[in-house]
Amino acid sequence: MLGIFSLFDLQQAIAAHPEQWRPLVFTNGCFDLIHAGHVRYLQAARTLGRSLIVGLNSDASVRTIKPAQVGAPPRPINPEAQRAEVLAALKPVDGVIIFDEHTAIDLIVALQPDIYVKGGDYTIASLPEAATVQAYGGRIELITVEVPSSTTAMIQRILNTV
Repeated sequence: MLGIFSLFDLQQAIAAHPEQWRPLVFTNGCFDLIHAGHVRYLQAARTLGRSLIVGLNSDASVRTIKPAQVGAPPRPINPEAQRAEVLAALKPVDGVIIFDEHTAIDLIVALQPDIYVKGGDYTIASLPEAATVQAYGGRIELITVEVPSSTTAMIQRILNTV
């Protein structure tokens, strides 16, 4: 059940054994430099259902979301295969799926997770995926950010110490 999946393989796994997957919790993001805030967020998300799938922005997708800043290295810092491997190895994560789009809407349509989770720094109104989740009757949960951390801020701190 654990690992990095293609969309087809994940859909097949869920269809074959829904009792192992549902209620399915889904979240998404870049997860470039994993930090304690990510870990606590994923732990909290996992408690909401039977399984947790993480949609991981591909390298190309990250480059559109987080354009290069002057004096900083281009994002992502870690390539998608490595980011996916680290996420898949985390205890709360049951599966990772890499996607190229700017938002996770296509994945949400395909997987129809029971619960869609994002950090409490978002609002339902600011989530581009919210209308899609609500349209099929899914639930949206915003998880309180326990450890305010930012990969961008981490990179800036590193650059400032060099």
